[in-house]
Amino acid sequence: MAETTVAVVGAGLAGCLLATLLGRRGLAVDVYERRDDPRRAGAERGRSINLAISARGLDALGRVGLDERTLDDALPMRGRTLHSPTGALAYQSYSADGTRAINSISRAGLNHALLDRAEQTPGVRLRFGHRLTGVDADTGELTFDDGGSARAEVILGADGAYSAVRRSIQHGMDLHQDFLPHGYKELTIPARDGEFALDPASLHIWPRGASMMIALPNTDRSFTCTLFWAKADFAALDTPERVLAAFREHYPDAVPLMPTLAADYLANPVGSLVTVRCEPWVRGRVGLVGDAALAIVPFFGQGANCAF
Repeated sequence: MAETTVAVVGAGLAGCLLATLLGRRGLAVDVYERRDDPRRAGAERGRSINLAISARGLDALGRVGLDERTLDDALPMRGRTLHSPTGALAYQSYSADGTRAINSISRAGLNHALLDRAEQTPGVRLRFGHRLTGVDADTGELTFDDGGSARAEVILGADGAYSAVRRSIQHGMDLHQDFLPHGYKELTIPARDGEFALDPASLHIWPRGASMMIALPNTDRSFTCTLFWAKADFAALDTPERVLAAFREHYPDAVPLMPTLAADYLANPVGSLVTVRCEPWVRGRVGLVGDAALAIVPFFGQGANCAF
């Protein structure tokens, strides 16, 4: 049975950042991830929703030397543009002088950079294809679905809102998981004649009461859009004709900018939105961090938003 000082479960943003920080303190760290290496496998379709990083996230990334690189790959959004059902626009700056910004960046791209940084850190080992099935909080033993096992002095669960680590230690825990009746779906506004189809210095929002669509810019001059709708509304649009009719009614100015709208809508999955609260966060040798402990997030199935 392999032994190490610290086992981090989950190689998402939080897990990779945590492993790098611990490795820089001279600790031996094994990072266990259920997925194959996403740098080689690629992002799952419809799961690449952008992040909007501000001061807190940049501070966290600066501690591992990735703040400047992140900003090089990011696009500053200095305000939000609201799109009305008539197509009229209203702009709201994020600061009085118009200079402050939040930064749009690819979640997958940032995860890749953090994986690289963790892998480059002495004492840190990345172990992909390890789906956790159980944790013993007293002995520090981890078991995996291939029959393998490992042991660590400390186990840190950074494996997201559906944490397998938390599930192993949740007996007697004050745990609340609330699933919203809404879900989310990713769409795309591609570049138009090689340029942005919308203002790239803005976060675009189509507010529609109980639902909305947002769009964040990418460095390839596209926009990643996310629909936040009631799940029943997603299910009702089951043909290209119904998809286009609904968008022409609710997002008329976006339809001409989305040439593959109907195909993307029907192909991309609907994700769940979940609120997680648990206490205590520590039991024996095990601690929970990030979305595994406290989250109001889309469920991506991996560690996600700890410091971002």
